[in-house]
Amino acid sequence: MTATSPTATDPTATRPVRVTSAPRPAPRIRVNRLLLYTALVAITGLFLGPFGWLVISGLKTPAELAASPVHWLPEHIQWHNFADAYRLIDFLGYARNSLVIALIYATLVTLSSAWVGFGFARLEAPGKKTLFAILLGSMMLPQMITLLPTYLIFAKLGMVDTYWPWVLWGLSSAPYLVFLFRQFFAGLPRELEEAAIVDGCGWSGIFWRIFLPQSWPVLSASFVIAFTWTWGDYIAPQLLLSTDRTTLAVAVMSTYVTSAGTPVTNLQAAASVMYVVPILLIFLVAQRGFVAGTATTGLK
Repeated sequence: MTATSPTATDPTATRPVRVTSAPRPAPRIRVNRLLLYTALVAITGLFLGPFGWLVISGLKTPAELAASPVHWLPEHIQWHNFADAYRLIDFLGYARNSLVIALIYATLVTLSSAWVGFGFARLEAPGKKTLFAILLGSMMLPQMITLLPTYLIFAKLGMVDTYWPWVLWGLSSAPYLVFLFRQFFAGLPRELEEAAIVDGCGWSGIFWRIFLPQSWPVLSASFVIAFTWTWGDYIAPQLLLSTDRTTLAVAVMSTYVTSAGTPVTNLQAAASVMYVVPILLIFLVAQRGFVAGTATTGLK
């Protein structure tokens, strides 16, 4: 009688399992990855370099800032520059003015741009492509060209030294944001609006109930962009607002001066650091939605 192995007669018998280690990345792949990380670190340094120099300048004395050759690092860190910059002006008051204007404009322009973008993406009308081309062409106009006519219009309407210009600008939408929303809404399936129309929903209801809730990534990206535009704007508040109603950007650039009218650059640098921090915090909080919104606007 011939003896048989257990595995030949018993199908449930366990077989030895060969354990293999994960393949190691090839040396060429590791070198390419190292080069990529090095390039990313270098590009990040280029972007963060100006902000880092601003922080260093805010920690120096005026003599160190004016020294030649350049003093790269302060000999004695002047932390009190930030306290002095905060105390010498109504920092919170000017920041509140900037926040009010930025929130008004960002909210209104985001909603109005979404509505216009929805019309360009989903509605059919004669001359729609021509109007959209004109809208995109308006992005090429420098702000200085429209500055004087805009001021004259608001002066005739009695809106100088008020926040109404930012309300009207917000209700007028922004070409770049319209383009973002138009590209996003054009990529949504046509069946969404067809089902809503069958159920008796009008175009306004389709926009507010179906399309706008779907566009949270673009909404957050547009809000951050519009808020940054207004928070960092210097020309319009300088032109349209008085000293009491002006924004933090104007106050930082025009208030820190000596009796002879010379700018106190170290205090300006310290105040500029505190001025930039809110924008950085807003971007960090909304970073995921901002990146998703700008990345999906061109998808079909």
